[in-house]
Amino acid sequence: MDDAAPGRGAPGDVALVEVAPSVLVATSQPWSTTTTVVLGADGRCLLVDPALTPADLAALAATLARRGLSVEAGASTHPHWDHVLWSAALGAVPRWATRAAVEHARATADALAAEADATAPGHDPALTGRLDPLPGERVPWSGPEVVVVPHAAHCPGSAAFVVPGAGVLLAGDLLSETEIPLLDTDAVDPVGDHLAALRTLEAAAARWSVQALVPGHGTPTDAAGLAARLAADRAYLGALGAFPERPGARAAGAGLPAEDPRLADPEQRGHHDRQVAALRERG
Repeated sequence: MDDAAPGRGAPGDVALVEVAPSVLVATSQPWSTTTTVVLGADGRCLLVDPALTPADLAALAATLARRGLSVEAGASTHPHWDHVLWSAALGAVPRWATRAAVEHARATADALAAEADATAPGHDPALTGRLDPLPGERVPWSGPEVVVVPHAAHCPGSAAFVVPGAGVLLAGDLLSETEIPLLDTDAVDPVGDHLAALRTLEAAAARWSVQALVPGHGTPTDAAGLAARLAADRAYLGALGAFPERPGARAAGAGLPAEDPRLADPEQRGHHDRQVAALRERG
């Protein structure tokens, strides 16, 4: 996975890494947050989860313009604040997401703007979370086919995207080497939903011969890395004692996955502790 052509760009350009033909990825801090650019014909492109600060988005818009690219549409994998950002410099274009994501973003608009302002102040609150409901199972745009893969993990309205022609899976906030599986603890079956989502993404990867994975946070990887991350996330969930397939599953929190290297990060340990507490409270 090399830096995208043409070259490394002018000073001040956002670094775009080619993970597959027609698919470029930029990474912003904090949290190694990814932005994906899918290239189409005539210099048009699709932006997935553009992130993260106002300066990042301004630099992204300038980089795309210098490369002769214009944004035809955006897409969001899920309605958390860091995945529903936009800038006027990127253009007034459709920003696709699942219908459930659109509804969730509308219902939590004030919270999304406040969360964005707390970490990355300066975003236009009128643009944060302004999403358009997907009309079907494909992202509407003139470029390469982008398939929508809905699932119920992480938060309401979540979806992954697959670019079949490039063999790329855009996983949103799943399958990260830096983040543990972050559950939707308000769901009826948070762990079961996450396990089902992993099966859904694994099936999608097999169906479309995925050779590159782009997580919402972390480092893009190849098919072997995808398999390793599926195994790591399943091991984490299994260590919570919550595999629904296993009779007599242990109470949440038993056999904690202390060996999971992601838990060495204090932020991830905090997320883990809160998840264990929430699952225990549920009984």
